[in-house]
Amino acid sequence: METRPQKSTISRKVLQALLPTAGLLLVKTLSTTYRLRLMDQEHETRVLSQYGSIVYASWHQRFFPGITFFSGRKPIAIMISQSRDGELIAKVTRRLGWHPVRGSSSRGGMEALGRLKALALQGYKIGHIVDGPRGPFGKIKPGLISIAQFTGVPVVPVCISAQNTWTFNSWDRFMVPKPFSRILIRFGKPVDIARKLQKNDFETARLSLEQCLHRLYQETDRIWERPDEIKQLFHKKDSAYQ
Repeated sequence: METRPQKSTISRKVLQALLPTAGLLLVKTLSTTYRLRLMDQEHETRVLSQYGSIVYASWHQRFFPGITFFSGRKPIAIMISQSRDGELIAKVTRRLGWHPVRGSSSRGGMEALGRLKALALQGYKIGHIVDGPRGPFGKIKPGLISIAQFTGVPVVPVCISAQNTWTFNSWDRFMVPKPFSRILIRFGKPVDIARKLQKNDFETARLSLEQCLHRLYQETDRIWERPDEIKQLFHKKDSAYQ
């Protein structure tokens, strides 16, 4: 006897088909209204010039404006888990023109790291959300260090800070900049990770990067308290979106 698919299964498939398109439309529409400036871009430029690749590292909480910004940094690859949620995220990244590499510490991690290494050698940039997809907030997971070791490419912390945001009641208090918000994308100093590390050294490197990223966000967020600096940043032609 033939069984009909359950309604919940059909609904889930419909949502998985529609959400990427609807979500990207929302992101792109909002992004066209943002006033965006770059800070300390020389750190990014130097790494790309020397290595031909880069590992961008950022918090999950702030990545919304980076979705369209980093789509202009193609070719770019990003590691995504092999979970059901990861499949939806992979569909979105493909529509952005990014290259999803499926794997995580619990499943398919070594294969994914090998694939990222190969892509870095081909000139792909590597994006990594250091505390995603479910936290805890502000804690760099070991995957970032492993990616840097395998690819042999420095990590460049990336801070995204917006002047006016909506904050959601999620595990990381996820932020979406309001329409016409001013946004800063700031590149931190490159961090080299040794290819071979003892267990204690691995943890030291992880903690050092974590503290670096926290400082970068704190320093950048404080800019919104200084009107003169805001005025200077958003009136300088050479600091505009690139």
